[in-house]
Amino acid sequence: MRFLRFFNGAGLGLLILFAGLFSTLQAAEELGVYERLDQYIQDDIVFTDENFNQINIKNAIDKPTIIAMVYYECPGICTPLLNGLADVMKKSDLELGEDYQVFTISFSHAEKTVLAQRKKKTYTKLVGKGDLENGWHFFTGDSLNIDRFLDNIGYKVKQEGEEFIHPATLVVISPEGKITRYLHGTDYLPFDMKMAIVEAGMERSGPTINKILDYCFSYDAEGKKYVFNVTKVSGSIILILALVLLGSLLLSNRKKKTNHAH
Repeated sequence: MRFLRFFNGAGLGLLILFAGLFSTLQAAEELGVYERLDQYIQDDIVFTDENFNQINIKNAIDKPTIIAMVYYECPGICTPLLNGLADVMKKSDLELGEDYQVFTISFSHAEKTVLAQRKKKTYTKLVGKGDLENGWHFFTGDSLNIDRFLDNIGYKVKQEGEEFIHPATLVVISPEGKITRYLHGTDYLPFDMKMAIVEAGMERSGPTINKILDYCFSYDAEGKKYVFNVTKVSGSIILILALVLLGSLLLSNRKKKTNHAH
């Protein structure tokens, strides 16, 4: 009876701990990228390109397409992401506009086409090859289409004042509009991008190797760098240990009941 009282108390405590940690982790997971591999882009989402054209994104995807979600006036991670993208495009032996295309889409509905035009002019100069006019487009949109598209690709952002907290991730889409790969971070190897594009062309999806790194590190908007997420990682470890302890208590109690029965 003493053991059962201990178990009941410990079990209740562990369940409370489990609920608290689950709530904490759930809150932490509100931001980031939730991969939607093999899901298709919705066929009725419309954005405005740098030439003021209304473009149905699904219809515009007719070849492997890299999508970069940013906001053009971002003071932090968006610039390194676009610089890294331009650099790997420049190094790649694939032909922009023929083998693949790139869509840069702002998730701030306050940003308009003139700003997209300036960004395109800046970043296409860094690449300097391929069909930059038709191969790399810069889009803006209204809040409804932006929110629907972010949800479609599993991309969660949070606005704080005039700035956004958001991940740094490229999304690779197949010619049929299927999500086939996520490339996290701001530095990309030409081989990784080439494989992502080639496999997208074959309608083949692949897991993200460095997804665990994306889970363990978060972007610090003030410091403008990635930092180790102590709360998320330690919370996960404590949660696992709590589950192990709870499981061992349940197993021990079951064995004790079995011995009493004999």
